[in-house]
Amino acid sequence: MKKILAILLALAFVLSLAACGSKSDGGEEPAANDEGIKVGAILVGDETEGYTLAHMNGMEKAAEALKAEGKTVTIEYKKKVPEDNSVETNANNLIASGCDLIITNSYGHQFNFGSAIEQNPDVTFVSMTGDKAAGSGLPNYFNAFTKVFESRYVSGIVAGLKLQSLLDSGKLNPTDYPNSYDGENIKIGYVGAFNYAEVVSGYTAFYLGIKSVVPNIVMTVKYTNSWFSEEREAAVGEFLMEQGCVIIGQHADSTGAPAAVQKAHAAGTNTMCYSVGYNVPMNDVAPDVVLTSASNNWEAYYETLFRAVYDGTPVPQDWAEGYAKDAVMITELGTACAPGTQEAVDKAIAGIKDGSIKVFDCANFTVGGKHITSYTEAYEMNGAEAIKTEGGVSFYDESTIRSAPYFDLRIDGINEIASDYDAE
Repeated sequence: MKKILAILLALAFVLSLAACGSKSDGGEEPAANDEGIKVGAILVGDETEGYTLAHMNGMEKAAEALKAEGKTVTIEYKKKVPEDNSVETNANNLIASGCDLIITNSYGHQFNFGSAIEQNPDVTFVSMTGDKAAGSGLPNYFNAFTKVFESRYVSGIVAGLKLQSLLDSGKLNPTDYPNSYDGENIKIGYVGAFNYAEVVSGYTAFYLGIKSVVPNIVMTVKYTNSWFSEEREAAVGEFLMEQGCVIIGQHADSTGAPAAVQKAHAAGTNTMCYSVGYNVPMNDVAPDVVLTSASNNWEAYYETLFRAVYDGTPVPQDWAEGYAKDAVMITELGTACAPGTQEAVDKAIAGIKDGSIKVFDCANFTVGGKHITSYTEAYEMNGAEAIKTEGGVSFYDESTIRSAPYFDLRIDGINEIASDYDAE
């Protein structure tokens, strides 16, 4: 009896194997990726720094989205990694721990992989904000960024509406606030990290957003030579307030500038200045003065990336998306915003999505007093033509030739001031 039972069990086992290896159409079932994929993230900051926090949030949300599909993604973070040979060391450590995908989130990281990419052809590497992958000849190396200039433009509209409300109410006028005027133009300020195209593209979009509401403005950009420094950003914010700036935007990763504006407002030493942040909401830090923050929805990219690596499908090279794919956004509006701001924001986003609004419409800015019709001198773009014409509208076609921003024109109405600090 035991012998007969053993034979029956063995037969059942064989039949079960045959069933698992077949499909109704006679083809073979693809093997399940039971172990999932492991992602190694090399980050320039940590949770305390808005830019990196936004990346981490995007990765976690993307992993949750794939989990709902039965796909496992685990993430190992390497935080506060400087832009030096630490990148190669951390990359190799992550690969040794089983990572299938290595991501870096700062521009300078891309120069410090050493030989890690070439020596690990089965591992996918992505440099966020980088611009070297397409020309590297390495099939496992990719770049990506968002069209954050779109959300910067929209955040500029938010600021412009606040500025217009101050003018309409009579609160802002050249008699009471002469330092806030440069002739007939109203002063705007901007805290910039470095004078890279990424920052230039962003502050120009912000300026043009404000200018679409209030045409008579000028803007001063002062650099910190740091992506994240609360002390430096606060100092630059204070400097811009001293210059009389009514709105202060930023491409810098801390809450230093908004906090400085809030401090001055609370003390009563400057109640005619408002702030627009970056990456994350800053309302808690500066509740009386923050209007919004330009931001990215990194989940839109990371979900695309994780799914491609998991499924073994092609990873997009030089991925760059904006409002059309919900890859950018502005954060919640502050209590200081002008009435009707949300409606204006919704209209602007709809215009960007349907193409009726071009952020860098050449009709809306000049360089050296002239509207440009051609530009082939963008840094490291190998003479590519950056100006495109569609439907009779000529515009600077940002982040389509490559994902990393390449708008490096210095348009009229914006003045740059060098940093007081060494680069860090």
